[in-house]
Amino acid sequence: MANVRSVAIVCGDGIGKEVIPVARDVLCLLHPEYELFPVEVGYERWERTGEAMGDDDFALLKSADAILFGAITTPSVPDYRSVLLRIRKDLDLFANVRPVKGDGFDITIVRENIEGLYSGIEEVGVDRATTLRLLTRHECERIARFACNLAGNRTLTIGHKANVMKSDVFFRDICLHEASVAGVNCNDRLIDALCLDVLLHPASYHVIVTTNMFGDILSDVAAYLVGGLGMLPSANIGEHHAFFEPVHGSAPDIAGRNVANPVAALRSAALLLRHAGDIPGSDAIECAIQTVFSRGIKTRDLGGSVGTKEFGDAILYELGLAGA
Repeated sequence: MANVRSVAIVCGDGIGKEVIPVARDVLCLLHPEYELFPVEVGYERWERTGEAMGDDDFALLKSADAILFGAITTPSVPDYRSVLLRIRKDLDLFANVRPVKGDGFDITIVRENIEGLYSGIEEVGVDRATTLRLLTRHECERIARFACNLAGNRTLTIGHKANVMKSDVFFRDICLHEASVAGVNCNDRLIDALCLDVLLHPASYHVIVTTNMFGDILSDVAAYLVGGLGMLPSANIGEHHAFFEPVHGSAPDIAGRNVANPVAALRSAALLLRHAGDIPGSDAIECAIQTVFSRGIKTRDLGGSVGTKEFGDAILYELGLAGA
């Protein structure tokens, strides 16, 4: 639990500029005492100014007790440095947490967040490109302990590809050792088989820990269970900072059309409140989402007809009724 007084609001690119304001308005309603301040970073700013995130912007993010972050476009441009990778690494946000909850299942995917294939150590030449998959004992132990703490008396599953990669033998064995020390019930699965089995038998899984890219892929796969990426939130947690964002991307093809689904952004705000210790507020957001769904109010990707703003207005109405 963290003491949250200030929240940096980063809309980012594309549909982030539509879904994050919905979540921001909910935070304003539930916690008018929070200081919410905007920070502009992302590809659209880079196109306009030549800088995706300046040192002053990073200092603002670092000063906040929590960050609510929208989608960011990362182009295939040699001199463009990923904003997300920089924030995760420089704020030491070592744990990425992605809950996937549905009828009869409650899965939390824990992903190592600053190493692996997203280490940022790359070299591109004329005839060869290389990305270093970096796993250190310190980070493997840290993410394993974090996952064990989340699992508690539930089962922890380790996702890996140890039948092919020695670095995954390293990761798996560290996780198994930490689970044994913590007294956590633990098993392990090959990541490709795990992706399929999560879809076939989601109730069999509770907490899953894996490496950076595998966790990215697995959580996207698991989104199928709840209606797609527009439904899933995530938290990036470190020792001193916390950062909350929808799992989905910037979706430039639908940006500015008032059709984006804001549920993932709303659930990211709910994760922020849970991190801050406001469990009732977090639960109220989820309750409002389910109530609005039950009234037939859904965005187009879920078979409905309302827009982003109209869905957000319905959520605010429900939360206002609950607080009346």
